[in-house]
Amino acid sequence: MSKPLHRVVFVAVPPVMAHDLSMAQAVLSDAGPAGAGRSAYELRVTTPDPGLVPTVMGPDLVIGDGLEHVALADTVFVVGGGARPDVDERVYAVLREASAAGRRVVASCTGVFVLARAGLLDGRRATTHWHLLDQLARDFPRITVERDALYVVDEPVLTSAGAAAVVELCLHLIRSDHGAAAAAVAGSLAVASPARPADQPQPSAPLPGSGAERSLAHTRRWAQSRLNVPIGLGDLAAHANVSERTLTRRFHAETGLSPLQWLLHQRIDLARQLLETTDLTMDGIAHRSGLGSPDSLRRHFVTRLGVTPSAYRTRWRPGSAGSPS
Repeated sequence: MSKPLHRVVFVAVPPVMAHDLSMAQAVLSDAGPAGAGRSAYELRVTTPDPGLVPTVMGPDLVIGDGLEHVALADTVFVVGGGARPDVDERVYAVLREASAAGRRVVASCTGVFVLARAGLLDGRRATTHWHLLDQLARDFPRITVERDALYVVDEPVLTSAGAAAVVELCLHLIRSDHGAAAAAVAGSLAVASPARPADQPQPSAPLPGSGAERSLAHTRRWAQSRLNVPIGLGDLAAHANVSERTLTRRFHAETGLSPLQWLLHQRIDLARQLLETTDLTMDGIAHRSGLGSPDSLRRHFVTRLGVTPSAYRTRWRPGSAGSPS
């Protein structure tokens, strides 16, 4: 018997961030367990007064469903509203009801302010678009505002910046629900960058002169194809044909991470995918991912994910082979 679809109900609060809504829909609609051949999510868009709904820019959206559908959601995803929203009280009511029922509640960009005004972020960590961080901290002192984050997970509430960060947030949801392999497929279909950690800083402005420099994307792809072999800072700099100092500066500007931090994140993500999709031993996974040894694999998993590799495999690949870790 197939697993019931996870119901994601979007709450579109005028004026709607149409880009954030469409990106989230696109990523989640392509998501599902490896080999399923269909999305694992049922998506529905609602609004207080169905019909034509204004957007921040561009034409109005036609939304046909009302807020009564929120009661059926597994995840409620708030989009829009503005930084000083004039929000229908019905929106606050359904969000509080969803939270009280233990539903996962998500918001992106200015939707974070809707959650804040509903009181759902009091005592929690949260983020929003970088140019609104000061306002969020000033208007809601009971929220711990995370300034260096693409998205923040404070279960069961998740918040993110807008634009590309919405993609990262949705890939995190897929990774949490269906594993790293499913998230990698969805990310590839969305032509998204390789998996990035939640605490990667938001780029707030381009570095002076950075537009004239060649992107390091080619070097990152080169490194990703060689994760099973030792790669040092000098190797990356040599491939990019720049000094180690320049490499580090540009790497941080493009990814928010140092080169070696980025490499470690890629190795752990590959190890997660191998644990989910293969019966390789822990020694084999440590070698293929470039993490060295089963002890090193275990140490990084416990530090980064809070679980051992064997426990991670048991969750995502029950009954699989492989030596214990």
